[in-house]
Amino acid sequence: MNRTRIKVCGLTREADVADAVEAGADAVGFVLWRGSARHVDAARAQVLARRLPPFVVPVLLFVNASAAEVAAGIAALPQALLQFHGDETRAQCEAAGRPYLRAARMAEGLDLLDFAARFHSAQALLLDAHVEGFGGAGRVFDWSRVPPNVPCPVVLSGGLNPANVTDGVLRVRPYAVDVSSGVESAGGIKDAALMRRFCDAVREADARLADMAA
Repeated sequence: MNRTRIKVCGLTREADVADAVEAGADAVGFVLWRGSARHVDAARAQVLARRLPPFVVPVLLFVNASAAEVAAGIAALPQALLQFHGDETRAQCEAAGRPYLRAARMAEGLDLLDFAARFHSAQALLLDAHVEGFGGAGRVFDWSRVPPNVPCPVVLSGGLNPANVTDGVLRVRPYAVDVSSGVESAGGIKDAALMRRFCDAVREADARLADMAA
């Protein structure tokens, strides 16, 4: 079985980048949306990404950004994966000509299969809780609403933390998980011990799935 990938999002400090990598993160996210407490600009994201070793992927998160803002992010981190977390259309997501993740805010009534069809060019769908504004606000959505036949990789997000991520992986079986506030000591300040516990909990879920498949 493939292991579940781990993305730690909302990094703002060099030490947090190093700790996330040491804990076992496969990807780290930099929020280029000014409405977030975890906002960094493209130049700061570039500095932070220099701490990444090979094969750990930087991800740039945008919310309804202009084409110029997306271009500035790509210019600063040409190796980054893009994540669109607002009301972007497929054409807007595809405009940069780069691999991208599309966030699906799991509102009541959202047809995830239809959403996946509309964003068929996305590398994966990132499933987040639906709250006022953008981002999941640390809330968990009803995982039973994720159908088993989504035709693209799924990244489980929204309120994940070391205590619940094992259950989330076992129930949803996503390609990857994404965490932000669940491994913080304060807004935008990551906790090294919580990141290690989170990654260990994901590996525990993977081990259980492997045992089930044996």
